[in-house]
Amino acid sequence: MSRKSIERNISYDSVRQLYYVNMDYGLDEDGRRVRTYHTFVSLAQARKALRQFETERDLSRQVLPRAITLDQWLEYWMEEVIRPNRAETTLYGYRKIIDNHLSPALGDILLQKLSPQDIQKYYTMLMKQKGLSPNTVRRHHDLLSASLRMAVKQDILARCPTERVEPPRMIPFEAKFYGPDDLRRLCLLTEGTWLELVVKLAAGLGLRREEICGLRWLNVDFANRVVRIKEARTSAGASIIQKTTKTRSSTRTLYLSDDLYALLLREQQRQQQACIRADRDWDDTGMVLLDRHGEPYAPNAVSLAFTRFIRRNNMPKITLHGLRHTFATVASAQGAPLFDIGKALGHSTPSTTGRIYTHLLDQTHARILNRVASVMK
Repeated sequence: MSRKSIERNISYDSVRQLYYVNMDYGLDEDGRRVRTYHTFVSLAQARKALRQFETERDLSRQVLPRAITLDQWLEYWMEEVIRPNRAETTLYGYRKIIDNHLSPALGDILLQKLSPQDIQKYYTMLMKQKGLSPNTVRRHHDLLSASLRMAVKQDILARCPTERVEPPRMIPFEAKFYGPDDLRRLCLLTEGTWLELVVKLAAGLGLRREEICGLRWLNVDFANRVVRIKEARTSAGASIIQKTTKTRSSTRTLYLSDDLYALLLREQQRQQQACIRADRDWDDTGMVLLDRHGEPYAPNAVSLAFTRFIRRNNMPKITLHGLRHTFATVASAQGAPLFDIGKALGHSTPSTTGRIYTHLLDQTHARILNRVASVMK
């Protein structure tokens, strides 16, 4: 036999003239000893590698070799970690990223062989070849990082490779909104149409489109003139899902202005009359926003109808979500504190409001400076 042991866990092959290092991981879950062998051209290299391995193993930074691919790990992570703890819409978004991008590009790589270089090249490919924006690629990075951090937690990986990559820089979000004149014109144009309620809930209360579509009559309190935002109606592919609001802070109670109070009251009466006329053909879902057949609107359908209405009436281009930004902008111009605006919008912290609506901070800053200057005159 050409290979002979010369030191603990180191042997020398006189024919191949190589030093073999036995890297002993201990026993696996079935009680079998797990070893790997690595070769080196010098005894000094072999000793150094063995010392490093044993130090990292003793510090629990070495893990048992596993023949599991990234695809297999992501499937486990999605089913056992994410599915029990996330909304269906989140699962749908994650699955699209995995199936359309991650799996074809990196899925066959062994998880323990996935390198920072593999991931860095993946990000570059998404932007250069597929034309994805830096902000979209950042979502890929967040998903991959979360899944690989769990692999570290469960002793599949020693380190998370995404910690050693440079994700693309986020492009600052610029909120598009209407000024008072455009908002007044939009309200006049939609008056008497089903979009009037949509526009006034979005621009008058700052509701998200999912919150508008998910609003139920039981959460409209006419006696106390408030509306309670507790649910959202969202899309996950072809499925429409009614769920609780986005975060705990998104659950909120908002005051109804005279105009919005009257509009909601008229809509409730209209639906009651339509239900009587339709008899059994009307499905009483209890939703506030219904089409002419008594069916709740899908969020995408509302957005599409709003966009077409804007285009048809030659209004400045804006999305339905832009009316939420309009609410924040108009409220700030009327002197509302940033904290109160954030509470109405359902933001968890004032920093969230400030990060999204940087122009509001500019307005507030300008008002403060002008007030200070007026004292100094």
